[in-house]
Amino acid sequence: MEHDSDFLQVDIFGLSLTPYKSGGGFAIILKETGGDRRLPIIIGQFEAQAIALELEGKKQQRPLTHDLLKEVIENFGYAVSSIYISELKDSTFFAKIKFDSMSVEELDARPSDAIALALKFGAPIYVASSIMDEVGFIPEFEDQIAPKDEDLEAEPENEGFAEEDEEARMLKEDESKTLTAKDRKIKQLKSELDEAVTQENYEKAAQLRDAIQKLEISTN
Repeated sequence: MEHDSDFLQVDIFGLSLTPYKSGGGFAIILKETGGDRRLPIIIGQFEAQAIALELEGKKQQRPLTHDLLKEVIENFGYAVSSIYISELKDSTFFAKIKFDSMSVEELDARPSDAIALALKFGAPIYVASSIMDEVGFIPEFEDQIAPKDEDLEAEPENEGFAEEDEEARMLKEDESKTLTAKDRKIKQLKSELDEAVTQENYEKAAQLRDAIQKLEISTN
């Protein structure tokens, strides 16, 4: 395992239990602790349900797979100390599970299983800084919230801002004229990305994020 300084701690920001039509997958969203970047990871239905049950604090009458794994680990006298989303290869994430004993080697795992166990043990979750730099994103919601017409009518003292708004609109139009075709495409994709995140369609958000990165690389 690389030095911990190469990893960022993350929290579980959200979990989508609505399967997407394109692949039937579910998504868990990790958010950088103390930051704004988010990382969506597509996971399976069973793992999504296991994580959801743990987040909601619901217990089953019979232990599920991750409950059994926790019992086995504890019966051997160990505990999970942390988990790491360590690699991203060919759009597939890889994780490692670390234990509270130096005598036990870290184990390779799928991120979904590792996260489920981290929740069971109350262990922190880390993501490689390189992964967050490569595929993490910050949602931009500024352009999605518009004042209602009645709000504008209710505040006549702010009429002076109308001229400023018109100037800002004209500046945006002038700016749009100077944008290249690729710049306009990137701007459009970023707008679609924000909408996808708002609608919790994280699979589409991941695809849009990849498309944006490819365009940005090609423009450098």
